[in-house]
Amino acid sequence: MTEPVTYQMYIDGEFQNGQSSDWMDVINPSTEEIIARIPDGTAEDARRAIEAAERAQPEWEALPAIERAGWLRKIAAGIRERGDEIARVIVAEGGKTQQLAAVEVAFTADYMEYMAEWARRYEGEIVQSDRPGENILVFKRALGATTGILPWNFPFFLIARKLAPALITGNTIVVKPSEFTPGNAIIFAEIVHQVGLPRGVFSMVLGRGETVGQELAGNPKVAMVSMTGSVAAGEKIMTAAAKNITKVCLELGGKAPAIVMDDADLELAVKAIADSRVINSGQVCNCAERVYVQKGIYPRFIERMQQVLSEAQFGDPARRDDIAMGPLINQAALTRVQQKVQRAVEQGARLALGGEAPQGKGYFYPPTLLVDVEQSMDIMHEETFGPVLPVATFDTLEQAIAMANDSDYGLTSSIYTRDLNTAMKAIKRLQFGETYINRENFEAMQGFHAGWRKSGIGGADGKHGLHEYLQTQVVYLQQHD
Repeated sequence: MTEPVTYQMYIDGEFQNGQSSDWMDVINPSTEEIIARIPDGTAEDARRAIEAAERAQPEWEALPAIERAGWLRKIAAGIRERGDEIARVIVAEGGKTQQLAAVEVAFTADYMEYMAEWARRYEGEIVQSDRPGENILVFKRALGATTGILPWNFPFFLIARKLAPALITGNTIVVKPSEFTPGNAIIFAEIVHQVGLPRGVFSMVLGRGETVGQELAGNPKVAMVSMTGSVAAGEKIMTAAAKNITKVCLELGGKAPAIVMDDADLELAVKAIADSRVINSGQVCNCAERVYVQKGIYPRFIERMQQVLSEAQFGDPARRDDIAMGPLINQAALTRVQQKVQRAVEQGARLALGGEAPQGKGYFYPPTLLVDVEQSMDIMHEETFGPVLPVATFDTLEQAIAMANDSDYGLTSSIYTRDLNTAMKAIKRLQFGETYINRENFEAMQGFHAGWRKSGIGGADGKHGLHEYLQTQVVYLQQHD
């Protein structure tokens, strides 16, 4: 066993331990070994980072946007130079497969470069006036000092998803990585430091949500807090932000339905949905969490899905590159998934595959297929966040859409059909921020990732995600003779 590494925060251009003498362990979910220790950050640490961001912001906003873009490109180049190292850290602390970790790192660099391209593209407006000699100008201005609270399931990419649009539009940012996956964020901070980004423009505070996260949301100097996480965490962020009427941007998970029509391409549907359920061990908020299969194709769908999922191997991704899945993130996640499957069986669902965690070290759980599932069961409403696939049947498209919309969540949805008319009906009636037709649930950086209902407020990516970090200033310019 190797000695755990010790990480530091990055505040106002310096690496430091913070105010507290307490430390937290970072656990490898595949081996249950302690691989790192991080400072247990305090609200004072967060305040110092926010104050640094506030000091740096006016000068950063004063730079031409194209110069800010240059810094994003430098960071992207730094990410590519250390890509293999970053991927190894993601695998070790998050249990992600080597292939998926590599994709995440490359996508993050691409995302930084994509957002840099907006430097010459985002714009204000000139509005027609009712008065002679008057011009109405709509300026788009930065918000100020912003904060980002990150999840553990895509920890490296989410830094860029929050930082890149913030910086290109003239804001500064303080981020808090998940205490489960901080190591990749440390490397990001090292890259920022190496390229020489001005002090205070980016800071990173380590610690817990109930201390650091609350300060990042509740500090009156914060112009916007962006958080990706659970509904419960989102409620706490909104409560903390409310006292200052601070803008919030929240992605809070989902319970994505997949509808499979009788005329669907069976192989396409099975592969896309199976991949959706095993990617990152099912710990992805936008991937299919419940499936509705039309009765005519149901027997063949179950037979094929059972076969495909049974072939999906899992193990320690640091030791094997031929697996589809690693472990769940921690013991609490494993226990939660086990309880949800047990509850589904108690309510009448039948286990067609999986359902029992293996013995030994690591928080592993096998691909699990539940059949004979009814809409009333908890498994069709509560987010599982694990490699569990519950399948129900339906007769008509109207029934499938009604069941799909019967949810507190509204992030993503999908339908598999060869009929364009059926697809268009579904698009019009599905109440979700995203709908995928005949493909896996994975968003594009130029789209807009935003949920309805309890899946969140605001969104990310593309032009609309960029505009989350902008506010308007309207100027009425009256000419006089």
